Amino acid sequence: MGLAFHPMSDIPSSEGARPSVLDGYVHGFLVVLEYAIVLSLMVIAAAVLGRTIYAFFRQWGGFPQTVVSAIDGILVVVILLDIARTVLAHLRTSTFPVRPFLVIGILAGVRDILSASARLTFGSSLQGTDFSHTLISLSLGVGVVVMLSVSLVLLRISRKETLANRESRGSS
Repeated sequence: MGLAFHPMSDIPSSEGARPSVLDGYVHGFLVVLEYAIVLSLMVIAAAVLGRTIYAFFRQWGGFPQTVVSAIDGILVVVILLDIARTVLAHLRTSTFPVRPFLVIGILAGVRDILSASARLTFGSSLQGTDFSHTLISLSLGVGVVVMLSVSLVLLRISRKETLANRESRGSS
């Protein structure tokens, strides 16, 4: 099934205890709030996508910069949709899956790398401190993507080992 974070796992529960009416209202309010968050993320993603497409065709003259800006906007949309999907998964399972957050982090890192690369490529006026900051940003983005990718691989290896251990216990 994979690794998941259970936010309520440290809270002791008494066997057979019935939730209070207030607990039901709080839970219902939280569910409504989470769905509102998902809807808000989707509306923002649609607005960003619309603005990105509009800006892409409106600023056709600066084609290389426009392409980079369009890719940047599309990556923001993908990140927002992944966050919305993760919140929906939480609503369905009451867990926070780790893998989607790693993927979202990798996408955000790639977006930062793209932005820094574009500044280096198209920013012919980058001098001194600006140039240094852009190189540092690029290096940090690459480092984040590499570390999150390694984490993703380790998560997959761990999941395979967990499944293998379960299968070996089941056949013994």
